[in-house]
Amino acid sequence: MTTPAPTATATRPGPARVLTPDVVIVGAGPSGLSAAAELATHTSSVLVLERENMAGGIPRHSDHLGYGIRDMRKFVSGPHYARLLRERAAAAGATILTRAMATDWAGERSLNVTTPEGRIRVDARAVVLATGARERPRPARLIPGDRARGIYTTGHLQNLVHLKHRTVGRRAVIVGAELVSWSAVMTLRHVGCATVLMTTTYPRPDSYWAFHGPGRVAFRTKLATRTKLVRIIGRPDVQAVEIENLDTGQRRTVACDTVVLTGDWIPDNELARAAGIPLDPASKSPLVDTAMRTDQPGVFAIGNLLHPVDTADIAALDGAAVARHVRAHLDGYQPASNRVELRAAPPFRWVAPHYLRPGDPAPARNRLLLWTDTYIPTPTVVLRQDGRTVATKRLWWPAAPGRVFRIPSDVLNGIDPYGGAVTIGVRR
Repeated sequence: MTTPAPTATATRPGPARVLTPDVVIVGAGPSGLSAAAELATHTSSVLVLERENMAGGIPRHSDHLGYGIRDMRKFVSGPHYARLLRERAAAAGATILTRAMATDWAGERSLNVTTPEGRIRVDARAVVLATGARERPRPARLIPGDRARGIYTTGHLQNLVHLKHRTVGRRAVIVGAELVSWSAVMTLRHVGCATVLMTTTYPRPDSYWAFHGPGRVAFRTKLATRTKLVRIIGRPDVQAVEIENLDTGQRRTVACDTVVLTGDWIPDNELARAAGIPLDPASKSPLVDTAMRTDQPGVFAIGNLLHPVDTADIAALDGAAVARHVRAHLDGYQPASNRVELRAAPPFRWVAPHYLRPGDPAPARNRLLLWTDTYIPTPTVVLRQDGRTVATKRLWWPAAPGRVFRIPSDVLNGIDPYGGAVTIGVRR
């Protein structure tokens, strides 16, 4: 059973129409709440805005174990993890305002916010965007077929099951084979729905073997690689789906009454776009330096808004890491104007962070984060700048589709901080 949020999360401003915190954080998921806890310890006023009824983000309705490993050194369920995050932020002195949606900008560091009691304006000295990412729904994936009931994303499914205590069908097909796909399998099993097929376009599962190996046995889930969902059949409810083998073109029909669309993430970047902050053309995330500063002075971006998508505890560590950079901004620190752009070269699709400035720290957790659509067992990473190789590093873990690939940031040591752009690829 989900533990109610602390009283602090229900705190609302009085009749004043303008709030003036030192820092406003947009989004109360793991990254936003972790940033709030760190900042509120050393900053006089920190306000967190959350559009949902309760703070905690996706873990609130991800009711299985596996949360808090890297940031809290715990192994807890999603709702328990969300409660711990809320309690830490509230105990540090942060104000968490729920059912409060930042809709647009009223200035460089000012936001218009809609609440049930009306609109307010928040004028802050620093803004931290922690709006996270979401899975693309069916219309964005351009899946043909009937307009049927019974189609969900993982987040929608878990919200219905764990927060609204609803049921779904009895036979499900899951599109995707990522970590979150197995989270969907566990949620379906919770309400007695069997996963009859998991389909992925990649030649191997996107998740770690520790998940898809035992998971296929424990949940009796069939996995079809190099396949694609090409049609949904049924009115008014889903009755079946049509699956195509990408190598042979052969199609088959799979009977089901539930379809869950997992992965295929896109960051919730609406506020960043509205501010005119440049976005990475591949990930659609705000471009930031290693201190998670955007091009808008005093505006930072963290968590899965930057790397769609990584685990909740990695997003939380982003929040903890950004705190000192926000405090430096409040104290008047001006970063170097010069910066070196980091670019992903094939087979990588995107890299985060995107800029390296002279005198700036290493990125959070001393890692560069990249995404690939190609499986590479033990890649040798190559960095090139101004026509020459500035670093190579052999790594003993694979780069694989469906999950973030991490590179130790010491590969940046050979970069000329006043040189040209750096491309990051692999040795063929």
